[in-house]
Amino acid sequence: MKTPISLKRGTVAAVFIDLQEEHRQDQRYLVEGFGDILANVQRLQAAARQNHVPLYHWAYIVDLDKQDRPFHPIGADGKSAFSDKSDPLTEICHEVAPANGEALLIKAEASAFRTGPAARDLKSVGIEWLVVAGVWTEACIDATVKDAVAKGFRVLLVKDACGSGSAAMHQTGILNLANRLYGGAVTDTDGACRLLAGESVTAWQVEGSVPLRFTFENAADLYSEL
Repeated sequence: MKTPISLKRGTVAAVFIDLQEEHRQDQRYLVEGFGDILANVQRLQAAARQNHVPLYHWAYIVDLDKQDRPFHPIGADGKSAFSDKSDPLTEICHEVAPANGEALLIKAEASAFRTGPAARDLKSVGIEWLVVAGVWTEACIDATVKDAVAKGFRVLLVKDACGSGSAAMHQTGILNLANRLYGGAVTDTDGACRLLAGESVTAWQVEGSVPLRFTFENAADLYSEL
């Protein structure tokens, strides 16, 4: 259902997940519409900075020398098939890279909050809401959002500032999260920027048990209505 929400100043952080060059340069891991996603992320980042909301950036880096991953896909060179520590394409895209003083955090798994001190550190400075954007929707965004909710954060999921390998993968990923985003909300970049500026916005919030019964035929329409 759509309900009016607002975000209390001083309780919000903006989280950007895996906006790395491999998603626009590596043919195996291209994100559909990545240019539009980056443009929306730029708007979110500008709104966050203008309204003194802290920004946190994550990059996914795989180091098989330090990680026990028996089934992890590897290339002919024996390195990780994606996000390998030696691959320059793991660099954050320049137009959405951290500004001076903003945190760039490295994760070795899908979720930004499964392990490590990040959730505790955010809680310690009074953060209650996380504005989340990045890629891939059904993978690292999904895992990050679910772990954030489990750790007691409210998540504002910015649907058009996330993406995946296809529109279907992305849209069904967002719908699946929207069905279970307890305590949080789904909006678009326009709505998120207004919320960061202190305005009230009407946004999707889950009510009841799995209300979005999407099908192959109606998923795109339900996504557009969020």
